[in-house]
Amino acid sequence: MSDLLLLDSPSLLSKLRTRTAISLITTNNHFGMLSTHILALAALLGLATSAPTLESRGRKLQYLGINEAGPEFGTALPGLYNKDYIWPDLSTIQGKIDSGFNVFRINIQQERLTPGGLTSGFEKYYLANLTQTINAITSKGAYAMIQPHNYGRFYGQIMTSTSDFGTWWRNVAAVYKNNDKVIYDTNNEFWGMSGRVVADMNQAAINGIRAAGAKQTIHVEGNAWTGAWTWTTAKGTDGLTNAETMGNLTDTENKLIYQMHQYLDTDGSGTSPNCISATIGSERLVAATNWLRANKKKGFLGEFAGGVNGQCQAAVKDMLNYMVKNSDVWTGAAWWSAGPWWGNYMFSLEPKDGPAYSTYTPILKAFA
Repeated sequence: MSDLLLLDSPSLLSKLRTRTAISLITTNNHFGMLSTHILALAALLGLATSAPTLESRGRKLQYLGINEAGPEFGTALPGLYNKDYIWPDLSTIQGKIDSGFNVFRINIQQERLTPGGLTSGFEKYYLANLTQTINAITSKGAYAMIQPHNYGRFYGQIMTSTSDFGTWWRNVAAVYKNNDKVIYDTNNEFWGMSGRVVADMNQAAINGIRAAGAKQTIHVEGNAWTGAWTWTTAKGTDGLTNAETMGNLTDTENKLIYQMHQYLDTDGSGTSPNCISATIGSERLVAATNWLRANKKKGFLGEFAGGVNGQCQAAVKDMLNYMVKNSDVWTGAAWWSAGPWWGNYMFSLEPKDGPAYSTYTPILKAFA
């Protein structure tokens, strides 16, 4: 993981779960892996309305899904396909849909989609693979969430231009606006930034998406890793919390969802297989739940996981049960994570060899 040492913040090293996959990729020599994706602009066809949505009747949670990692892997930017990064296995996604999962958070890198800059044109092959992945999901009635896994940065620099960020999202939304199963997630886990800037960037994304004529749901993420347990307490560089800065976001379509993340280890980083207690899941959602309800907002847990052990299994069930009991504000959750390059990563839900697959698939399915 020497590549991680190039980063400045020790806290960042503990949080960038995706970046740790770089060592898995290199040590397992995936450079020759055969691609299951067609790199063709023909994939851009079929953007229009997909199959009917999977029935939510009888579901404990309206949305229950999985993060699909791979397109954001690696530190080389833009990087090389099938060397630095990979796309999800569409056949395993189909199996997950058949199991009842109905939302998939697709992790991408902005620099790979628009390598020339936030306002530049699309890299055609990356766009084609993104579109192919989206169509494979939405054609089966599930939702595909487009999520730049950028932590509020572009080529390593904090993004502050609301104009450029809004343009990036307007351009993306223009491509997918006719697919009503697409969800937009503004950016993954802003951190180390002014709370006001994070709110302004989220508002710019909302405005850009709506300017494109897109009417689908938008997920906004907060500062300080968008943690649920610290939503009301963790402060940005301007001394303000997400609770103080994010509540005034507006949307002409009234389709905003506040996405938060929550892990159950000691520091909430998701880097340990251990969970503090069997009830830590519900305990870490209480403050965020109260904020959502008091501010008449809806929430979604975009990342959560636990190790393969009895205490974590109990904690995950406890958290999901709490969300069901508070489904007036919680719309659902997505497990971290699945994808073809995770190898023996402790939270991998990739069929059928992911360490978490056999243990957590039946647990999660019970809430689908």
